[in-house]
Amino acid sequence: MTLSIPFGARSTADRVLAGVDLSRKRMVVTGCHCGIGLETMKALVANGAHVIGLARTLEDARAACHAAGSSATAIACDLADFDSIDSAADSICDLSGPLDAIITNTEGADPSVRTRRSGIELLFIAESIGHFALINRLTDRVRSNGGRIVMVSSDAAVNRAPTEAVTLDNLDDRQVYEPLVFYGQAKSANAIYAKELSRRLAPRGVSVNSWDAGSIRTARLDRHQGWAQRLVYPVARLFMKSAAQRAATAALLAASPLVAGISGECWSNCQITHGNPHLADEVLAKRFWETSEQIVTAIKAAQQIAQQAAEKNERRSYVRERRG
Repeated sequence: MTLSIPFGARSTADRVLAGVDLSRKRMVVTGCHCGIGLETMKALVANGAHVIGLARTLEDARAACHAAGSSATAIACDLADFDSIDSAADSICDLSGPLDAIITNTEGADPSVRTRRSGIELLFIAESIGHFALINRLTDRVRSNGGRIVMVSSDAAVNRAPTEAVTLDNLDDRQVYEPLVFYGQAKSANAIYAKELSRRLAPRGVSVNSWDAGSIRTARLDRHQGWAQRLVYPVARLFMKSAAQRAATAALLAASPLVAGISGECWSNCQITHGNPHLADEVLAKRFWETSEQIVTAIKAAQQIAQQAAEKNERRSYVRERRG
């Protein structure tokens, strides 16, 4: 597909949306509290959109919405907590009107903390499965014939992630724990999910694309690099993009008329890019979807059991106190 899009690596979110009227548009932005998420939300609000900003805590979401402008609604959503995801989805569904776009961002989970939930590495849950669960709750609210879903991914993850990461054969740290592999695994999963979701929503005219969030890494990820990479990284940072530049692709896919109707593509630097050949494997995509649904079901069941156990212990404590 050949497109003439006059934007690239140094474009900013404000620039790609210059002159685009987003009045009466309603959009959801996850990870709105900092970095790409905040810059994306600011650009959308500046062009007239009403943005529902999601962050781990309500305090963070409110601060981000205040920074973005008056046309923003704050909702707490911890994408590693499925009760929080369900609560956020319920709050969004309670708002009137359809959604014109959903834009997801990286959650920045700390890979140095090796935590599992229901046998699944927490980094994978926060960066991938949480978004899967949230978007599946909200797809019915996305406007038909023009609605858009924009999934965060990574060009590096899509093109270099090992096959075992793509096929979800190693979802915990019992075999090996390499933070950057798990990060790439989550981002590869997001690209696969976007491909399959684009096929499923095509009859409704909803566009779904994945986008490269950029090469910049958090300090927590840098701690796990080799010594040679750590020596090169300070120099490489001089050439890395700002948050506003890294948000440009997300803003373009969410709201620009230049990409209207384009779906099922991987994007980087405001242009379509070639993804891993695995992305064209529909059997793999369906397997991923089924596996992700099983993970969501298992984690929700475990959370319910834990909640019931906590309530039972609370009742026992109350009885003991009364008897005492």
